[in-house]
Amino acid sequence: MAIALRLEELGVDSIEAGFPIVSDGEFRAVRDIAREVRNSEVIVLARTRKEDINKALDADVPAIHIFIATSDIHMKYKLRMSREEVIKAAVEAVSYAKSHGLTVEFSAEDATRSDPYFLVRVFQEVVNAGADRLDIADTVGVMWPNRMATLVRFVRQNVRGNYLLSVHCHDDFGMAVANSVAAIEAGADQAHGTINGVGERAGNAALEEIASAVKFLLGYETRIRFERIKEVSDLVSRLFRIPVPPNKAIVGTNAFSHESGIHVHGVLTNPLTYEPINPESVGMSRRVVVGKHSGRHSIEYILKSMGIEPNNDIINKVLRRIKELGDMGLRVSDEDIRHIISEIVNQ
Repeated sequence: MAIALRLEELGVDSIEAGFPIVSDGEFRAVRDIAREVRNSEVIVLARTRKEDINKALDADVPAIHIFIATSDIHMKYKLRMSREEVIKAAVEAVSYAKSHGLTVEFSAEDATRSDPYFLVRVFQEVVNAGADRLDIADTVGVMWPNRMATLVRFVRQNVRGNYLLSVHCHDDFGMAVANSVAAIEAGADQAHGTINGVGERAGNAALEEIASAVKFLLGYETRIRFERIKEVSDLVSRLFRIPVPPNKAIVGTNAFSHESGIHVHGVLTNPLTYEPINPESVGMSRRVVVGKHSGRHSIEYILKSMGIEPNNDIINKVLRRIKELGDMGLRVSDEDIRHIISEIVNQ
């Protein structure tokens, strides 16, 4: 509930709140979230089974995300169904959900390893049955940007009707965000994302990275309130007990940190020299980190922040001490640096 309400404040269009058939606790969570959230769509996951759809109806949600696998390997070894059986199950599930007034998103699980001609056939059948959205699921993260863009265009060209096209990307090869952005540029209307990229195996596409790339690189507008991204990231990290890596894009501690003397000089002169966006725009702040690669400008910056007037003697002594520690393989903390500066100033 805490995450759902924060996502609503963040401005996401749709919140997939859970999989109601999984357990009583999951069902109650979905139902309660649907009752509380008003400014974002609440959608739930379901297989192509009536009992799954009925559970979603009991939770009183406005939208449902129905999925079934369309790749030969999944149909043969997991579903044990023929292509015709998969189409029949998909159409019946979509028709049943639509007959009960739900907005329906249909996902072809493992779409990116499916026969593309069979994929568009399935998509066309469910659109004909009333599906509002289609989702290309890169379930095991095997796509790369050019290939994802090609598939998006192929679906657009071959599936007729009034629908939104979505992508769901996993990060098994580290390209979930790149694939999502490439899909949007190629004509996809929606991308699935998770805060901090949490998810199965290597995770899903990170929502904060997709949204930032779409806005600041592609120049598209979204409802996302970017200044709230960092606080939502921190909440998810804390509740999931999954730390955010320091070098994580957008929300990592080091995302807007600068150590290199050349970089610090540039960023203090004009932040755009070494920052692609203003850190405050995504709820972050700039940090000047001192280490063996630091230069005079970093020390001057820290001295001034401590209310100490910089002079060449102090700057040279502080730099020498920090570089000596760096050559020993030691990394100094902000507290260590302030202690070193205080010691040298007092001497």
